Amino acid sequence: MDATTIIYYICAILSFVPALVLHEVAHGFAAYKLGDPTAKRAGRLSLNPLKHIDPFGTVVLPLLLMVMGWPIFGYAKPVPYNPSYFKDPRRGDCITGLAGPAANLGMALIAAAVAWACLPLYAAAGAHTFGAYFLGMFLPTFCLVNLYLMFFNLIPIPPLDGSSIIALVIPVKWLPQWYSIQHYAFPVFMLCVIALPYLFHFNPFSWYLDVTAGNLANLIFPFRIS
Repeated sequence: MDATTIIYYICAILSFVPALVLHEVAHGFAAYKLGDPTAKRAGRLSLNPLKHIDPFGTVVLPLLLMVMGWPIFGYAKPVPYNPSYFKDPRRGDCITGLAGPAANLGMALIAAAVAWACLPLYAAAGAHTFGAYFLGMFLPTFCLVNLYLMFFNLIPIPPLDGSSIIALVIPVKWLPQWYSIQHYAFPVFMLCVIALPYLFHFNPFSWYLDVTAGNLANLIFPFRIS
């Protein structure tokens, strides 16, 4: 493993942890502003990564994907919230669900803005200086990781955040059953994420993230991200 690969992995870890933490905090903060104190009482509005780490989703899965050369994504411990606190449970559920991807989009845009602002310094930086690695490796990685998390979570199937949109259109009387499906769907979904590429020799999730996150990153960044 050469020095460039090691530095890339360091950049990926430094990008992935805040991306996940702020994603989950955004869920909890949105629910709190809508009247649900569950996340606050559980201490999940904290920026301390230890409050949000899931051993498999935050550590094992991203490392596995890095080794396999796939787009890096993962998950933290889901922030608890109780839709019964919301004045409008369906609307509140949707806002809470989309708050996480919105936070990732915001961080990706900030990374792109910093890159544009520092672009004149990029050409002047030496090939192996801190500035070159920050502008040429960390910022693109930070942007991509956040966009990967955003678009992956926007897939409208349970238990991902995008499935909260479905709650807006199903009858209220079916909401308990819908929340039950969301609760038990996670193991099945993760099995599909891992098993499908091996069974069919095609990774639809990697293709989807390349088309969405990859193209958007290249659109908003001042230089092409490979």
